[in-house]
Amino acid sequence: QVQMVESGGGLVQAGGSLRLSCAASGLTFSKYDMAWFRQAPGKEREFVTTITWGGRVIDYRDSVKGRFTISKDNAKNTVYLQMSNLKPEDTAIYYCAAPRTAYSTTSYTNANSYVYWGQGTQVTVSS
Repeated sequence: QVQMVESGGGLVQAGGSLRLSCAASGLTFSKYDMAWFRQAPGKEREFVTTITWGGRVIDYRDSVKGRFTISKDNAKNTVYLQMSNLKPEDTAIYYCAAPRTAYSTTSYTNANSYVYWGQGTQVTVSS
């Protein structure tokens, strides 16, 4: 079965950096778009960024543009999220996700477009 395991979260001061990783197994990783979502307490899960199966970045949410970078290493079956200049409002549980179908994701900002999820990793940014 498909497994996705995030790591790299933690507590960081505002302005700091973290690099999240998501290791996937049970699917042909090189054929799948991948995405990162996040969920803060009391809020809905929200789209952060997504990348194509081949490593082309599709989009970022506006609030993270210029600060976050998604990348994908198909040889390691891993997708990364480099986060810089972190702000307290970035505090959330971060999840990686993959869609049901290889080679395409429709409505990529919609969490319902993804069927495979990791367990999440907590990111806390202190002011």
